[in-house]
Amino acid sequence: MYVNILNYAKRRYFWWAIILLISSSGLYLSQATALPPNGGSWQGYVLGSIGMLLIVWLSCLGIRKRRYASKGANIQAWVSAHVYLGISLIVIATLHSAFQFGLNVHTLAYALMCAVIASGLIGLYAYLRYPRLIVENRANQPFEQRLESLDKIDKESLALAATCDADIQNMISSALERTAIGGNLLTQFLGRDQSSVNMPTSGSAHGHTNIRSNENQQTVINFLVTKIPNTHKPGEAERLQKLLYIIGRRHEILRRLRRELCLQLRIKLWLSLHIPLTIALLVSLSIHIFTVFFYW
Repeated sequence: MYVNILNYAKRRYFWWAIILLISSSGLYLSQATALPPNGGSWQGYVLGSIGMLLIVWLSCLGIRKRRYASKGANIQAWVSAHVYLGISLIVIATLHSAFQFGLNVHTLAYALMCAVIASGLIGLYAYLRYPRLIVENRANQPFEQRLESLDKIDKESLALAATCDADIQNMISSALERTAIGGNLLTQFLGRDQSSVNMPTSGSAHGHTNIRSNENQQTVINFLVTKIPNTHKPGEAERLQKLLYIIGRRHEILRRLRRELCLQLRIKLWLSLHIPLTIALLVSLSIHIFTVFFYW
């Protein structure tokens, strides 16, 4: 799936789609000039049959994708054909309808077909772009391994913070506890960071704190950067610099984790849209065919 399926086999299925469109256009134009073109002519029935067969065949891709042991055409060929022939379906169905639309089940089937194709184009963008981005984002490190690295860094930062002032200890502990990786659907979809931290109030003698956003660990990083040049205890500047480095590593791991969750969610959301639309299209197509043959 990471190969550009649009260029598969020197765009073989693009030319198949072009030939199909030229043939369908010629069939449409061959209708008698005495009567306006319509889906009830023999040409209209042929175009409708081609469109129906394409819809059923294209819907079988989901089944074919799960039969990796099949000896038939490989999955890249199927997906490439799925894309080009699916796009050609818009023209074929439009010619079948002879540009006649109304408030009826036939136009509903046409509208659902357009919605499925539109969602398919979104899926094409997703599958051409997101898997590559996921691989790049992982940097040869599985999701679970990054979680283990994050846990190790958290323990390291807590141990180092324990050698610093109480304000630093409380801040680091709070930053770890209030770290958000997931979140609601919109947060994950946008890859937002809703982490927060309980920061010590400047100039307070009673250790008062206030909760602030810690997006990208930036609040903690800024605090440590400001704190380092103002230290007076021996070795404290070195400990804070090391702690700053650890928090920077932590930020990078968290960024990659959120990025992967975001990309995976976008692919899943596309499937949750495309598949129900396809099922609705098949149902409406069945109703369309039934009404044509039994009521017309």
